[in-house]
Amino acid sequence: MPSALALGLEVIKNTDVSIFAVFGSMALLLLVDFRGTMADRVRAQGLLALVGVVFVCLGTLASRSDVVAAIAMALVGGAVIFAGVISSVLASATTPLLLAFIVPVALSGPASTIPDRLAGWGIASGFSLIAITLAWPFPVQNPLREATIAACRALAARLRIDGDGEPPSPSEREALDREASAMVAAVARLFTATPYRPTALSTGSRILVRLVDELRWLAEIVALSEPASAAGLAQAQLRALHASAATVLTRGADLLAETSAGPAALGSAVAELHAAVDELKREVTRHVPTGAGGGERRLGKNNLEAFQAALKPGFRGQELSFIVAQIAANIELAAAAEGRGWLARMAGRQPHGIDGPLASARARASAHLDRHSVWLHNSLRGGVALGLAVLLADVLEVQHAFWVVLGTLTVLRSTALSTGQTVAQAMLGAVAGFVVGSALVLLFGTNDTVLWLLLPVAVLLAGFTPTAVSFAAGQASFTVALLILFNLFAPAGWKIGLVRVEDVAIGGATSLVVGLLLWPRGAAAALADALSDAYAQTARYLTAAVAFATSCCDSGIAPRQFPAEQAVQASAAARRLDDAFRGFVAEHGTKRLPLAQATTLVNGPSALRLTGDAILDLWRNIPPADESRAGASRELVARSEALDGWYHDLAAALERKRAVPEPAQAPDSDDDRLLQTIEGDLRGGKPSATAAAVRIIWTGDHLDAARRLEGIVAAPASAVLEPSAAAVALDG
Repeated sequence: MPSALALGLEVIKNTDVSIFAVFGSMALLLLVDFRGTMADRVRAQGLLALVGVVFVCLGTLASRSDVVAAIAMALVGGAVIFAGVISSVLASATTPLLLAFIVPVALSGPASTIPDRLAGWGIASGFSLIAITLAWPFPVQNPLREATIAACRALAARLRIDGDGEPPSPSEREALDREASAMVAAVARLFTATPYRPTALSTGSRILVRLVDELRWLAEIVALSEPASAAGLAQAQLRALHASAATVLTRGADLLAETSAGPAALGSAVAELHAAVDELKREVTRHVPTGAGGGERRLGKNNLEAFQAALKPGFRGQELSFIVAQIAANIELAAAAEGRGWLARMAGRQPHGIDGPLASARARASAHLDRHSVWLHNSLRGGVALGLAVLLADVLEVQHAFWVVLGTLTVLRSTALSTGQTVAQAMLGAVAGFVVGSALVLLFGTNDTVLWLLLPVAVLLAGFTPTAVSFAAGQASFTVALLILFNLFAPAGWKIGLVRVEDVAIGGATSLVVGLLLWPRGAAAALADALSDAYAQTARYLTAAVAFATSCCDSGIAPRQFPAEQAVQASAAARRLDDAFRGFVAEHGTKRLPLAQATTLVNGPSALRLTGDAILDLWRNIPPADESRAGASRELVARSEALDGWYHDLAAALERKRAVPEPAQAPDSDDDRLLQTIEGDLRGGKPSATAAAVRIIWTGDHLDAARRLEGIVAAPASAVLEPSAAAVALDG
C-alpha cells in the first residue's frame, strides 16, 4: 500500500489515483482471504479486480446525486452481501467488493474522474497480483487436514493388528492404543485451539470440521472393541472386517494427502468393507450359542447373558464399519470438493452435483429468497444501513464521507446486540488510535520522511491486530494508519484523528439504528432453528426404521414400507443444517457457543441418521417373518418411542419452548426384557428364528447407542440456551 501511494502521490501526483491505489490495496490484500492453489487464488484475485473496475465506474456515476448515491449503495450493498450465500469464494470477497463501491460513491466526483480512479484501482490490482505470487506467497496448507491424516493412519494401524492372522501381544496393542489416542487427541486440540475458522469456509473444510467428531467416535469404538481372537463368534470374519476397515482408513488418508489421485482405490476398499460386514452377519446368525444342552430346555439367565456377550463383538464390528464408511464418504466428498474447478467452486456447485455452475448458483440463491432466510434478512439490513450511511454523510457534509460508510460496514453484525457490542469496541479502538496517532504527530510533526517510515508499520498492524489481538486493537491500528495516511495527503496534524472518531461514531450509530429497526435474529438463532428441525426429522426417521424392523421380525404386524420419505426429509434437513452451520461459522460477531460444541450438536443428527441406516441395513432383503414376536416388537417400539420423545424435546428446547431434557439412563432390566422376548427363538433351533433373534438384539444395541448420544449433545445444547438476559430478549 505505501508503494502504491508513493506511485500515485509522488510520481503521478494525482489525489484520485492515490486514494484509489491506497484503498484498493487494502481491499485486495487486507480484506480478502482467498484459499486454494496459487492458480485459483490468482483467478479469484483477477476477477475481484475486474468487478472492482465496474463498481468504481458505477459508484462514481451515482455519486453526483445524494439520493441516487444512497439508493445505489443500498442496492449494491444488499446484492453483494446476499451473493455470499452462493459460495465461500464469493463470501470471502464480500468486504473488498463493498469497499470498491463505497469509496467512489462516497467521494463525489464527475465522470471525468473515472480514468484517474481506475488508474489507482489498476495500480492496486497489479500490486496485489504481484504480492500474492511473489511477496511471501501463502502456501497451500491446512493443519487440521494434516492432523486428520495422521489420526486416520494411527487408527488404521491399531485396527490392522486385530486383522492380522497372529493375535497381537498386549504390549503391541497397548502401544498402538496410546498412539491412536494421542493422534486423535491432537486433532481435537488443534480444532479447539482456534475458536472459529481453523480452516476456510469451503465445503471441503467444513467436512474436515465434521471429521473431528467422527474420528473421536471411532476411537471410542476401537477402545471398546475386543481383539478378534477373543470374540466368541466369527473370529475370522471379525479379523477380515478389521483389516478392511484399516485399509479404508489408510486409503482415505492417502486421498486426503493427494486429492488429485481420485477416489477409486478408496471406493473399492469401502466395497470390501461392506462385503466383510455382510459376511460377519451371515456367520454370526448361522452359529449362535443357545446354551449348554440346547433342545427344548428353558435357557437360564447365564445362558442368555452368554448369548448376548457372544453377539457383542459382532455388533461392535458393525458399529465400527458404519463409522469408518461414514468417514470414508466424507473424505471422498472433501476430495471431490477440492477437485472441483475454480468456476464450480465460485458458483457453489456441489461436489457430486449434476447441474452446471450457473444453475447451481441460481439454485443456491433462490433457496434463500424466502422471508424466513436469515441470510436474506442480513443482506437487506446491510444494504439499508450502507445506503443510509451514504445519505447521512452527504446530508451532514462530513469531511470524509467514506469513513462513515466504512464505519457502518465495519461494525455491522447480524444482531442488534452484537452490533451494539462492536460499536462500543470500534469507538474504543478509534479513540485509542486517535490518542496514539496524535502523540506521534505531536512528537514528529508532519515530517514527510518520518510519516513515510511509519506508514508501512501502521499498515502492517492494521492488517495483523484485528485477528491476532482484538477487534478494538484493529480499529486503533487502522485509525493510526489513516491519521498518518491523510497527513501525507494534506498535513492537518492531530485534528484529522478527531474527524476519524466522529465519522466512526456516525457510522456505528447508523448500524445500531438499522439493526434495532430490522432486528434479525442472527446466524446463531438460525443454527438453533436448523438443529431443531434436523433432530426432529432424524428422530422421526429412526422411529420409522424401527417400525420397519418390527414388521420384518413379527408376523403379527402388517408389513410396512421402507421409510424412503422419512429418509429424504432427514437428508433435506441435514442440507439445511449445513447451510446454517456455514453461516454461523462465517459470521464475525461475538459467539456464545465454542465451535467444538457447535460441531458436536451439528454432528448429532448425522449420528442418528447412521443409526437408522444401520437398523434398516439389518432388516432389508430378508424373508417375511413367519412367527409372532410381539414381545420383542413392543420392547423395540418402546425404546424407539422413548428416543423419539427425547429428541423431539431437544428440538423444542432448541426453539426455546422448554428446557433441555435430562439424558436418559438405560436400566439394566432393558437388556433382560429384550433377551427374554427371543428366548423361544433360541430354544427352537430354527435357523431363520435364530437369525431374527440376532437382528433383534443388534437393533436394541443400535438404539442403546442412540441413547448414549443424548448425554453427548445435552451439554452443548444447554450452552446454547444459557445466554445473557439481554441476548434472550433480543433473540426471543
